[in-house]
Formats: sequence, C-alpha cells, structure tokens
Amino acid sequence: MRLDADRKRHDNRGRTASGRTGDRFGWRERVLAGCGIALGFVLLGMSATPSQALTDEELLDLLQRRAFNYFWNEANPSNGLVKDRSTTGSPASIAATGFGLSTICIGIDHGWISRSDGADRVLTTLETFWNGPQGPDANGMIGYKGLFYHFLDMTTARRTWDCELSTIDTALLFAGVLDAKQYFDTNDPVEQDIRALADSLYYRADWEFVRNGTSGIRMGWKPDTGFSSFGLWRGYNEAMILYILALGSPTFPVPEVTWDYWTSGYQWATQYGQTYVIFPPLFGHQYSHCWIDYRSIWDEYMEAKGISYFENSRRATIAAREYCIANPGGHIGYSGDLWGLTASDDPFGYSAHGAPPPQNDNGTITPTAAASSLPFAPEYVLPTLQYMYSNFSQLWGPYGFKDAFNLDFGWFASDYLGIDQGPIAIMIENYLTGSVWERIRANQDVQTGLARAGFTQTSDAPGPVRQMEGVTLMSDPNPFSTETTVDYSIPRDAEVSLGLFTASGRKVRELFQGERVAGDYRVQLDAQDLESGVYYFVLEVDGARMGRRCVLVR
Repeated sequence: MRLDADRKRHDNRGRTASGRTGDRFGWRERVLAGCGIALGFVLLGMSATPSQALTDEELLDLLQRRAFNYFWNEANPSNGLVKDRSTTGSPASIAATGFGLSTICIGIDHGWISRSDGADRVLTTLETFWNGPQGPDANGMIGYKGLFYHFLDMTTARRTWDCELSTIDTALLFAGVLDAKQYFDTNDPVEQDIRALADSLYYRADWEFVRNGTSGIRMGWKPDTGFSSFGLWRGYNEAMILYILALGSPTFPVPEVTWDYWTSGYQWATQYGQTYVIFPPLFGHQYSHCWIDYRSIWDEYMEAKGISYFENSRRATIAAREYCIANPGGHIGYSGDLWGLTASDDPFGYSAHGAPPPQNDNGTITPTAAASSLPFAPEYVLPTLQYMYSNFSQLWGPYGFKDAFNLDFGWFASDYLGIDQGPIAIMIENYLTGSVWERIRANQDVQTGLARAGFTQTSDAPGPVRQMEGVTLMSDPNPFSTETTVDYSIPRDAEVSLGLFTASGRKVRELFQGERVAGDYRVQLDAQDLESGVYYFVLEVDGARMGRRCVLVR
C-alpha cells in the first residue's frame, strides 16, 4: 500500500524510500548553512492565503470536495482504476481505488455527481476486478486466489512494477467495495449488479491461502518467490481491518486465533502524557477507522485496558501533537498549530514518518495526518487545518492540500496521493454525519468479523445519531469552552433520561432521569471540570435513543 513491500513501512531504522539512511540533522545543517537566505525568503512568503478566510464548515466542505475531485478526475473512467498519485504515468493503486469507492458515495450525497453517474463508475470498477484474469503467472494478471496486486497498469488493469499480491491493499479495496454495496441499495438494475459483484469479489478471496499455515496473515506473495520475503501482520497498525474482513468471510474465514496473534504484538505504553497502543505514523490509527466505528465497541485486549480503539486513536493523535509542541528534533515550524506525522513524500523520496516515539522524523509535516484524525480530536485538528490553509499558499492546489511539506528544507510536495486523499474525504464525512460508519455497521459480514474477533459493546451509549419522530435535541454554543445549554423536546409523556458520554461510551454526567410530560425542556451543562474533547449528549425517551455530538475546547 505505502511502499512496494509493505514490510518496509515498519522498518524503524530511518531508511527513506530512496534508500538514504539517518543523517537527517546533517542534511538540515548543510541546507541551512548553504541556503539560509533562500529559506528565509520561502518562509516569509508563506503568509499568502489561497483565498479569503473560511469558516470551519466552509473549509471542511472545500477540502472534502477537492479530495473527491482527485478520485473522480484521476481515475480511468473506462475501468474505474484510481491513480496511486497525481503524477503523469502513475499506476493504479488498489487501495486508492477502495478509498475512491467510498468517496464516490460521499460525492453523491453532497450533490457533486448524480447517483446514476456514481453507480455507473462503481459498477465499472467492480467489473474490472471481477473480470480481470486471476492466476499464478507473473505477467498478465490482476490477482491470484481472489486477492489483488498492489499496483495495476492504469490502462490494462494488469500487474505492474513487479509488485506483490498485497493483503492489506486488497482489504482496503474490499472495504470500499462493501461500503458501495451498502450504499447502492435500490432495485435499479445497476445497483443490483453492484451488490452482487461486491459479494462475489469479497467471497472469492482465499484468506486461508495468505495465512499460509501460520497463526497470522502474510503481508504479501509474489509469483516467483511466494511468501518467502513477506512477514506476518502482527501488532497494531493499519491491518486491523484486514483481520476483521478475513475473520468475517463466509467462504474462506481465518480462525479466531489469528486475532489473538495480531494483538499479541501490541505495545501499550505512555507517550507525552497519553497511554495507548503505540504505532508512530498516524495512518495506522486512521485507516481501519475510515469504515468501522469503534466508538462503542472493544475487544478483550482493549476491554482490559478500559478504552476503545477510537479512544486509542484520540490519544495517539493528542500525543502526536504534543510531540510536535515539545519538538525534540528542533524542526522548523513544529507547534500546537502545525503537527501531523505519517507516511508520505518528503525531500528525499517517501518514508513512514511518525512520532511518538520518533520514527523517520526529518521535519516533514503531512496534512492528512491531522485531517484524518478529525473525528478523534476536532478541537486540535480544526485549528491546524485553518493554520495550514491560511499560511501556506505553496501547499494548496486543485485537490486541496498537497501531500507534505518540510520547512527545514523549504520543500513542498508537488503530488497528491490517493491513499492520503481518501481518508481526508471519508473522515470528514464521519465527523459530519457518520454515514460511512453507519453503512458498514449494517454489513453482516463485517459484524461477523468483529464478533469472531471478540468485540462487544462498551456501554449503552449509541454510536450514530438517530432520529425519533417529534423529539428534538440540540446544544448551544457548540463547540463550547466552559458551559453550554441543552434544549430538548418530547411529543408525549414519557420516561426520559439525558446524559453526557465520552466518545468511547463512558457516562460523565447524568443530566436528568425520570418522567416528563410532553413539552420543551432546557438544561445547563457546567463543564469546567471536564477535559477537552468530543462528547455526546444522549437522550432516551421510552427506550429509544437520540445522540448529538458536542465539542469541548479549552
């Protein structure tokens, strides 16, 4: 997904995609010594804004629309494949194509394309993967055993770059496929074909083949060398969704012991005041969350720790920001308003940047790192997005924020990457509406995978916002800093409860419990003793629940 061999992503030795090792401060000192005047000029020129100031809502809409445009414009309409990056001649990335399928659904909901145009593009994409040749040969194939090669030729949809049959990239493709299946739910013949092909593609994948008789799932396979150069997915990273889809398969499911193997490699530690399962690059805390709502569920491991994976990602996001505030590497620009380390382009090629603990941190900031954490910590993400938009005109382009920038070297990326644009569009949507989460929650195979991994409900707090006829619930101001007013109405006499819950499902306030007659009600919330973060007001009326998100910002 990120590199030709995914295992390179987890190499902590400081090696970049171009093969250079370490020496990050040596490079910085030489450039600053030789180019100080030029660098100063670049920094002074960064105050120009791409356009007039925008509200948070306007900026999110603009970012999401431009990310959608990447997947619509940088795709081959004749086969649906999406380019790995915006560069001319780029091959297709199957992971980017998976992100693109969900982004098309988002585009339809926002009115950026028609439902029929979106359905036609999705059907074309699924037909390409279903009809493409599968087999063990090194050339002329789209995949093998129902899985797919990491990179495909944009025109022929065949293996290119001597790449691997990728398990994680296949899983990310299938996540988008299953989301499209849930979205296109009418009796229209095109939409019926989408649902049938989505199931056929997912059910054809032989997950037992890529388990290869082990306790886990292999990262990849190649026709000439087999599994010999690929390790097993173990320990926390982006592959959580891979295991859940493999566990949920009704045709080639892996045994439940594979989840135990996966979690046996977790590293639970405290970094910058946050205690959580560690994985330095933020994409590992975001990819699986694009589709699966972990707010109110946990497995045995996380139940023992007392938090959900959603809360784990929130803590990782906060720790990443705190690391940039502390700035132990002395990088230019790092601050509470400028943070976000993840796998991306950098001045020397491509590398999996992350922290804490620091991994390949050479001063490169990647906008998707912050943007894709929006549901976890909006109180920190929104100011950072505004800061980037207002201060770095070189970073902005036709598809929104370019991939990355490094102020130590006065460097700004020229490309956009599909696997960075996709999480931006999807996580903005989950923050705004939760619609992607809600669709995947309705997929029975995903629910089977979660159940076989041992996931259970953390509390009675609902994940999605639900509507109840005649019932209203709102709070103002939102976001708020110390107190907010909650207004609600009920259409009939009823047993009512109103509480405030954390994003992980823990109740922190009981605002009312008892009988109410029909009418309008107002409650004041004093939040001076609560930490900044995302909370949910949960109103229960005769057993039916409604939730409304609120954001506490200090």
